[in-house]
Amino acid sequence: MVMPPSGDVCCVCHERFRLPCQANCSHWFCGNCILRVWNSGFVLQPCKCPLCRRAITLLIPASTINEDHDREAYQVLQSIENYNRQFGRNPSLIQRFQDVPFFIRRLLREFMDPQRALPFVFRARTALSVSSSMIKWMVLLSIGYVASPFDILSERIYGFVGFLDDFLVLVMVFIHLANMYRGLLLNRHGGA
Repeated sequence: MVMPPSGDVCCVCHERFRLPCQANCSHWFCGNCILRVWNSGFVLQPCKCPLCRRAITLLIPASTINEDHDREAYQVLQSIENYNRQFGRNPSLIQRFQDVPFFIRRLLREFMDPQRALPFVFRARTALSVSSSMIKWMVLLSIGYVASPFDILSERIYGFVGFLDDFLVLVMVFIHLANMYRGLLLNRHGGA
């Protein structure tokens, strides 16, 4: 489970985290604090991060609603799920590009977590089987294209510019992986 840095405090209340939540901009907040920030603004739009001013379209609590909590914590976790259902479904294209580093970093951290029961290979196979077959084939073909010696823009002919097509294919793979992981997190923390 991903937790906030030790010794860090919420930037809203300046106290230790109570029900820590990570926003899609990578900043941590108390669940109740970030919901108060959202409720103090225009509630039909996602709130902006108090630190970097990016739109927060996904809040990921460090604990789930299925765990034992007191009544107030349970209500905060339900409010976070409602927030995620309302704003996490259709982020803009720019928002998706901005979220790629966050989701890839978090996905890798989750796969490498030694606290998980399944080995890495089984988790990767499970993740690929859960995703749709079209995305699975796209990712596999993209990796095959980058690894193969055949290119649309050959490095031998075009030099450094020839790496451009490989770079674009890798960017598309990372965007698809980030979107798949975003959907997984929405299902996990959005009550879908």
